[in-house]
Order: sequence, then C-alpha cells, then structure tokens
Amino acid sequence: MPALNGKTAWVTGAGTGIGRAIAVELARAGCKVGLSGRTRGTLDETAAAIRSEGGICTIATCDVGHAGQVDAAWNAVVAEFGDIDILVNNAGWNTPNRAWKQLTPEIVQQMVGANLTGPFLCTMKVLPAMRTQRDGVVVNVASLAATGIFMVSGVSYTATKHAARAMSLSLNAEEGIHGIRAVCINPGEVETPIMDKRPQPPSAEARALMVQPEDVAAAVLFACTLPPRSCVSELTIVPTDNNFYRADATAIAARS
Repeated sequence: MPALNGKTAWVTGAGTGIGRAIAVELARAGCKVGLSGRTRGTLDETAAAIRSEGGICTIATCDVGHAGQVDAAWNAVVAEFGDIDILVNNAGWNTPNRAWKQLTPEIVQQMVGANLTGPFLCTMKVLPAMRTQRDGVVVNVASLAATGIFMVSGVSYTATKHAARAMSLSLNAEEGIHGIRAVCINPGEVETPIMDKRPQPPSAEARALMVQPEDVAAAVLFACTLPPRSCVSELTIVPTDNNFYRADATAIAARS
C-alpha cells in the first residue's frame, strides 16, 4: 500500500517546477491532491501527469496572496476530498529587479503577497481540522536565501523567505502539542522556470548541475512519511557541485 494512501494534500504553486514535482510524488504515494496556482493551463498539465499514472487530483486556481481566492480554493479541495492532511506552501515569486535601487512599492507588495502572505493564509485555513484530528503536516518551501544573505536572490525575496522560515519554525513551537508538524525546505539552486527571472539567467550547463525539482519532491516525501512522533523541522538541499563555492574550490584543487 502506498505510504500516504488516503491522505489529502493541497499543493500551491503546483503548475510548474518544484510544485509540480511534489504534487506528482504525493499522488504516487497515495494522496488525493488539490492543485492550486494562478495559471489554469499549467495546472492542467500537472493534473494530466498525475492522472496518467492513475493518481487522483483536482484543480482549484488561486493567487495565494488574496484571502478570498485562498478561501475559495480551500473550500473546493475540501469539498472534493475532505479535510487536508498535508499542505505544501510552494507558491512563490521573484523579480528580475532585485537590488534596493530597483525596487518599487508594487514589486515589494507582490513579493510579500506570494512569499509570505500566501503561506500564512493557506496555513490558517488547514490548522483547525489538523488540530481536531491531532495530525497534519505543513511543508513550507522556503529557500537557501532564508538562511543567509545571497546577493543573487535579491533583497525582497531574501526578506520574505527569512520571514517564511520563521513562520514555519514558530508553527512547530506552538502547534507541535497538537500533533502538527511544520517542515521548512530550503533548496539552493534548483532548475526551475524561476531561474529565467535572474538578471543573468544561468546556462544549460549550469542548470544541469543544479538540484532538480524531483530531488526536492523526494525530500518532501521523506519528511511526510516519518512517524507522527518525529518532525523534520528544517531541511536544506543544495547542489553537490555548488556554484557558490565552485570557483574557490577549483582554485584550491589547482594549488594542491
């Protein structure tokens, strides 16, 4: 029997990249999966991938930064599959205009909405049922940018991901007594469409060395399938040949 057979999962940002990979992996593990995102076309593609393997899913489009849309999406998933056992807060956004001197109020507002307001709104929707059943997993896909200051990530992305990480860790502190586990996943460079938003998008060769979406999905599945008594509160996953260290490591190897 699949590890998560009969569970209901809700994945935001499920149309592409990490979110699609997580949704497919959870469906393979036996979950009924609610797929949310802003673009119906990409969600349809994720749904087709799940259904082609015999998985069960439903689509509930929403922009997670808007409370009314989150309410409607949550209601749709619960009406279809019942209370949510696993929430994956994966929806996120970054901008090519990442330096302080490039920021606008609109950029900051959109960044906070996607990367911070969204996880708060979605989490608040699932917590009451999780408290009642004394079980539930909230996976927050943050970033390596949540653990330090990396200029390539940009100031607004870095700030919102730091906040999302704090939200995840504080959720464990308060809700662990109710059997609720929050998992903060901090991926380094992952080969996803968000790389195209960098001021200088990486080459195909560089992308091949990055963590792949299915690698993050495997980490999420591991965290979700541990016994309820154990919680992976935080997990960092980075490329083995890490671009941040490659130049220095190559120079050290040449000297030796």
